[in-house]
Amino acid sequence: MTYIAANNLDDLMHKVFEMLLDGKKRVKATKGWNYEEFGVTLGLRYPRARLSRSESRQILASCLGELLWYLNGSDQLDFIQYYLARYDKASDDTKTIHGAYGPRLLSSNGQNQIENVIQLLRRKPTSRRAAIQLFEARDLVADYNDIPCTCTMQFMIRNGRLNMITYMRSNDAYVGLPHDIFSFTMLQEVMARSLETELGFYRHSVGSLHLYEPNVEAAQRYLSEGFQDTRPMPLMPKKDPWESIEIVKKAEASLRLKSGASIRDLKDQVEPFWADLIRILQIYSLNKSGADKRAIISLKNEMVSDVYESYARKFERRAALRPEQPELPLEKQ
Repeated sequence: MTYIAANNLDDLMHKVFEMLLDGKKRVKATKGWNYEEFGVTLGLRYPRARLSRSESRQILASCLGELLWYLNGSDQLDFIQYYLARYDKASDDTKTIHGAYGPRLLSSNGQNQIENVIQLLRRKPTSRRAAIQLFEARDLVADYNDIPCTCTMQFMIRNGRLNMITYMRSNDAYVGLPHDIFSFTMLQEVMARSLETELGFYRHSVGSLHLYEPNVEAAQRYLSEGFQDTRPMPLMPKKDPWESIEIVKKAEASLRLKSGASIRDLKDQVEPFWADLIRILQIYSLNKSGADKRAIISLKNEMVSDVYESYARKFERRAALRPEQPELPLEKQ
């Protein structure tokens, strides 16, 4: 068993890519040739340092969109494709995703596994049963285009801190790993706030950790960018987070579906931590709609935390390449 630990996501991914490229353990899988290490555990010492600050892997909006897809309990293809076009290959019926985590987290056999874990740890803080199962027996008996890579998530409170251990049967180091670590550590922090504990360690154990050959050049370019500074996300407010999450979900749906709900009113109902995440979703929506850079700059200037400035600038640069459009009020974008 190989153990790799780092303070932040970029340092962790540097070590992972170097290991996979140096190891030269080439394996052919269903999706093609890849470089693989078997039985790897990754440790993120500071789970809030969950964002890549590299030019190539600054993928905050798609990470946030995928997390909200989970927390909505959705298996709908059009929802997740708004953020990640590659999911079109994962659907068996062009409408849904068999392996979607949302229904498995929130309504598997009529059980809300997140709520069940919270209630168990409130009753028995030192319990070792606080585990969520995502890979199920039915996933072995038929072939689907998408089967959960994540098997279990386990939560344990020790010394007043909520620790999390994820076990994955398989993990794509370039495409999947940064999204998974973002979503799972965000869920860990949500659970910690729900349980009124501090955030502990995060461990990410993988049966097959691999890098597909088409992504080798991109991984090498990532390594050539050098090491990034450690910039954790701001602390999640120390209160029950679920009311705020519901408001963020409403804002996300309004932006994705263009329902016309007032995003400014929704931002006013949540703390700055959550309002900044709504602004990221707004910037992403503006970019998809072809807005020019003025609207993106306006939102960037509203940000409470400067942690997200580089992510906003990335969309600003993209918008600068487009012809300027007549300026519209943000609520009309």
